[in-house]
Amino acid sequence: MTHATLKFGDKEIELPMMSPTAGPDVIDIQKLYAQGGVFTFDPGFTSTASCESNITFIDGDKGELLYRGYPIDQLAEKSHFLEVCYLLLYGELPTSEQLSDFVPRVTRHTMLHEQMAYFYRGFRRDAPPMAVVCGVMGALSSFYHDSTDITDPEQREIASIRMIAKIPTITAWAYKYSVGQPFVYPKNELDYTSNFLNMCFSVPAEDYVVDPILSRAMDRIFTLHADHEQNASTSTVRLAGSSGANPFACIAAGVACLWGPAHGGANEAALNMLREIGTVDRIPEYIARAKDKNDPFRLMGFGHRVYKNFDPRAKVMKESADEVLGLLGIENNPTLQVALELERIALNDPYFIERKLYPNVDFYSGIILDAMGFPSSMFTPIFALARTVGWIAQWKEMISDPTQKIGRPRQLYTGATNRDYVDVENR
Repeated sequence: MTHATLKFGDKEIELPMMSPTAGPDVIDIQKLYAQGGVFTFDPGFTSTASCESNITFIDGDKGELLYRGYPIDQLAEKSHFLEVCYLLLYGELPTSEQLSDFVPRVTRHTMLHEQMAYFYRGFRRDAPPMAVVCGVMGALSSFYHDSTDITDPEQREIASIRMIAKIPTITAWAYKYSVGQPFVYPKNELDYTSNFLNMCFSVPAEDYVVDPILSRAMDRIFTLHADHEQNASTSTVRLAGSSGANPFACIAAGVACLWGPAHGGANEAALNMLREIGTVDRIPEYIARAKDKNDPFRLMGFGHRVYKNFDPRAKVMKESADEVLGLLGIENNPTLQVALELERIALNDPYFIERKLYPNVDFYSGIILDAMGFPSSMFTPIFALARTVGWIAQWKEMISDPTQKIGRPRQLYTGATNRDYVDVENR
């Protein structure tokens, strides 16, 4: 085993080096405080590995995203979401027999406890759908407390299947509640994605036929957002789980973290920007503002914090966006017209090309969801729906890790030192 040598003051410490199967080597600092009496300062944990995982790998420089070693573009092109769920949960792509067993297991759990309909009615009629999804996910533990014992592998499995099965129903009902329409119950004859669209857009007064192009586009959105390594919400799930909290509470914590606009709101922000631009003739004005260093305006949905070259999910999402817009048309939708023209400019303008400000997955997913008829308030709940399986896979991996400890980050304290209490009349 190789080591890194850390020297400070009159001390010299040998720290073990660890080599992953992919990515840079890692310095193991677990014994740093015990041996040296110091610890590291890393706001945002951007240079710190919080866990060992074999689920998802990202190479931002190469523009690479792998689920269990499989490139995301291959999975999005050749697979479907429930097959990807199986891969994330169990580590391998399922055989036909395994998939034939897994899909019905999910399908049989799509209904919510009937009393949960009354739980929904406790929210204000104008409650944001994401607030409803967050609350209902946490409330599952009170309705399904027979699967909250994290020490029982069978209960962990049941809870996992329940959450994957019920999150489309939870999300669709949050949407229906927000628009004042009756809840639509799941249909077992429909596939996972088509069932979600049916629960969102069908009404009791008439039948709704799910278009296969829209279903395929939504399935790709689910697949492309299923997991993304140790991001903020996934780390939140792991941190909550490290305390021994029940799985429903842990996933609800992930939903709450995703709710933050810096994390799960990127596609909504991109759409809001398109609406701010308004019409195609105003695009040059906003392009000029984006290039002006003194202007606070920024193009949303372009470039990515992690992917420094290109977002591997964006290419797949662009194909779906083209298919959906080809089906639904954009003649009467100025927002989508702005989006397509802005995309054309960004892919051809040297300013954007040199800075690698390519349209990312959030840009395209926002376009698709808007074209389908979803309000922007539903974008983050749909993101949460897709990411639930990734959170569960990461939570299960954490639970089974024998080296796992309760999360307890250190701090760099800069407050007052020890001082004596002063009576109120003497202050």
